[in-house]
Amino acid sequence: MSPSTDLQQPRLGCGAVIQRADGAILLVQRGRPPEQGHWGLPGGKVDWMETVEHAVIREVEEETALQVTVERLLCVVDHFEPALAQHWVAPVYLVRAQDTTIASVQEPEALLGLGWFTADALPVPLTLSTRKALEHLSIAH
Repeated sequence: MSPSTDLQQPRLGCGAVIQRADGAILLVQRGRPPEQGHWGLPGGKVDWMETVEHAVIREVEEETALQVTVERLLCVVDHFEPALAQHWVAPVYLVRAQDTTIASVQEPEALLGLGWFTADALPVPLTLSTRKALEHLSIAH
């Protein structure tokens, strides 16, 4: 393999669908590329030698202060960003938060906002992972 293709490897991310008792879903507004300004699921990169489930728990807490437990895998999203020469593979998990009232932006350099949204009042634009996860969530109900 040539050196240029060695750098073109898929990267592993993760995301979390967190629902309140009223059905509202927690979304964060991205402050960085890819999809800067879009509303998406809390989540991020999986670290070296870290399980994806642990990464979901860690990323949600780092971004929102919420402590969550993983319930199940909801879907896996392939996200291609040719303009950025990026390919992300992102498992998205359905998780349960212990206390949804404490959700707040913990990484203001990475997140522009945070909010709870019902299916009939979603913000735009949504990230690709969020759109795919919501499709799978509606199928699962």
